[in-house]
Amino acid sequence: MKLQNESVQVELKNGNIVQGTILSVSPNMNINLKDVKMTAIDKSLSVLEHMTIRGSQVRMVLLPDELNLDSILTDSIFKPKKKLQIENTHISDNSASTKAPKRTVRAKNRGF
Repeated sequence: MKLQNESVQVELKNGNIVQGTILSVSPNMNINLKDVKMTAIDKSLSVLEHMTIRGSQVRMVLLPDELNLDSILTDSIFKPKKKLQIENTHISDNSASTKAPKRTVRAKNRGF
């Protein structure tokens, strides 16, 4: 994971602000943090060793300014795929049709 061991600030939907170091992030955006400082809405500060944040409760994740996003977002997964080449395929106008055939006879007692 590219953002592992990065210090981030996470704002939750309930207004709490959590600062910590990323351990892992799941595809559901669940975030595991270590060395956590959580500031509640009433400005009280809590210090925790570890914390897991459910992804559906995240409003915003603030990344550090020093982070080079270009190198992080460049990934082989997102590179454009090569176009498939069609080798000498020829379909005559009479051999294939893209439309469904017309129904010529109505079925009796079938509700049509």
